[in-house]
Amino acid sequence: MTYAVTIETVAPRQIAAVRSRVAIPDIAAAWKPALDQVWAFLAAHEELRVAGGHNVFLYHHPTQRDQPMDIDFGVGVARPFTGEGAVQLAETPAGQVARTLHVGSYMKLPGAHQAVHAWCAQNGKRIGGASWEAYGDWADDESKLETEIFYLLA
Repeated sequence: MTYAVTIETVAPRQIAAVRSRVAIPDIAAAWKPALDQVWAFLAAHEELRVAGGHNVFLYHHPTQRDQPMDIDFGVGVARPFTGEGAVQLAETPAGQVARTLHVGSYMKLPGAHQAVHAWCAQNGKRIGGASWEAYGDWADDESKLETEIFYLLA
């Protein structure tokens, strides 16, 4: 798949999230238990729900790419709130980002991340301390799945 990478300036996005320290190969096993907690919290706090609220995974980059990282597995919310238990308020960074859109299977998301890294290297852009994925609406047809990928630029 070919990815178009653009530079944009984004505002912060508030999310209800569970933070986990995870090695990259373990993300597939870690995200669902964390999101189950977030969705249970939102079921008890309907006032925080946003129409069309989507899952957002916020990655806090470690100093070495192969080290485990803190990841906020979350869902967009309407406003700030006081956290309960493992579910806390988190926020995506504001600033200039490199952005691309992945359409298709989640299993192929690494290709989109590699495309952003390659684009940044080719265009003299340094990746900052965070990146995030904003998932679109669920579809049984994988060809209709959309995931926005953002990399904060240094």
